[in-house]
Amino acid sequence: MDSQTLYIIIGIAVVTLAAGIGIGYVIFRGKAKQEEEKAQQESKRIINEAVTQADNLKKTKLLEAKEEILKLKTDFERESIQKSKNAEQADQRIRSREQSLNQKTESAQRKEQELDVIKQNLNRQLELVSVKKNELEKAQEEHIQRLQSIAKLTEQEARAELIDNLKESARSEAMGYVKEIMDEAKLKANKEAKKIVLQTIQRVAAEHAIENSISSFHIDSDDIKGQIIGREGRNIRALEAATGVEVIVDDTPETIVISGFDPVRREIARLSLQRLVTDGRIHPARIEEVVEKIKKQMADHIVEIGERTVVELGIHGLHPELIRIVGRMRFRSSYGQNLLQHSKETANLCAIMAAELGLNPKLAKRAGLLHDIGKVPEEEQELSHALLGMKLAEKYNEHAAVCNAIGAHHDEVEMTYVISPIIQACDAISGARPGARREVMEQYLQRLKDLENLALGYDGVEKAYAIQAGRELRVIVEADRISDKQSEELSFSLSQKIEKDMVYPGQIKVTVIREKRAVSFAK
Repeated sequence: MDSQTLYIIIGIAVVTLAAGIGIGYVIFRGKAKQEEEKAQQESKRIINEAVTQADNLKKTKLLEAKEEILKLKTDFERESIQKSKNAEQADQRIRSREQSLNQKTESAQRKEQELDVIKQNLNRQLELVSVKKNELEKAQEEHIQRLQSIAKLTEQEARAELIDNLKESARSEAMGYVKEIMDEAKLKANKEAKKIVLQTIQRVAAEHAIENSISSFHIDSDDIKGQIIGREGRNIRALEAATGVEVIVDDTPETIVISGFDPVRREIARLSLQRLVTDGRIHPARIEEVVEKIKKQMADHIVEIGERTVVELGIHGLHPELIRIVGRMRFRSSYGQNLLQHSKETANLCAIMAAELGLNPKLAKRAGLLHDIGKVPEEEQELSHALLGMKLAEKYNEHAAVCNAIGAHHDEVEMTYVISPIIQACDAISGARPGARREVMEQYLQRLKDLENLALGYDGVEKAYAIQAGRELRVIVEADRISDKQSEELSFSLSQKIEKDMVYPGQIKVTVIREKRAVSFAK
């Protein structure tokens, strides 16, 4: 195809394209005009609807506004009517009060007039009394002069003699009253004190175990004894040197005895042996290492015991050093009685007795727990345990009553607080129980025997029994040899001899029983 033909074809295509574009434009313009007419009609319709809605809304709001105005007007009228009523009622109350005040004023005026009349009458009566008084004074002077002339005594002398007589009479009567009151008070005080002590003892039950100076360590086999002794006894010597106790390895089967007067050292030695035997390595260096570890653990254990004790007793705010001392009391004994057990029991007794007497039970319990802290000193002291305990309590800022109770529980300082005799009494109660202490137990049994033997030494006594823990001696006499009157004399004589020859706490009741039996058999 040549270039001329190509140009012709291109020209035809361009003309055809231009004609299509023109026709499309005409069509598009017609549609746009139709759409514009539709949009104008739609906008007119929306505007008409909006105008209609606005008119309706305006009418609705106007109606609501009219109704609200009507309601407000009605409420205002109602409130105005109510206020008017209230004002009328207040006005009526004011008028009634004014009338009441006017009546009271008139009544007061009448009373004032009556009082004026009474005052005038009183003034006239006072004038009459004054005249009568002058007449009586003159008559009294004349009477006194006549009495003085008859008794030949002046008024001052007669008065002094009368006062002396009255003083003597009053003194005699007062002494009689005082004696009766004192006897009655002593009787009531003895009964009340016995009741309180009995209630206190009965409400506290404590177990007592005698403390020993030895501890036993059980082993599974006697072969271990050789390891504990070591070559030429070096292991056992190292253990004794490290703990300060005596380790006895004898023929007792499967038992090693640890002897020493310090329970803490005995416990350290026992725990050390237990760890060494469990570990199996027993030689001097290992022994020293284990003993040092056990000593540190024992110090922590002592503090734990003290903390557990104060929590158990409900005592708060105790100094840490005092808590440690309380824990050390677990490993001390007094006459065979565990010191911590004794102190806990004393604390409970003190709290109960203080409550019975209306005192502070918490303060009494605190003093009861701390009363023997002087028995566990870190170093040897020249002071007694009561005074040392008082100084420790003062050092750690304890209450003055607690310090005085600690120092005075053995009468080494003067008792200046009411709880001090309570601590002393409860300490004696805890220590004096049968079986509480080794020495007291022996004395208690011996006292019962001596009491019975003393009664059996009298003629006509058949049997004698010490009962009620030695608080009562019951004597059975032969009815043929002892009469009723002689029974009374025997009871009195026995009581006097017991007071003279024996030492005992409290009092002992002596009961003499005389019984006559006549027995026959019907066959």
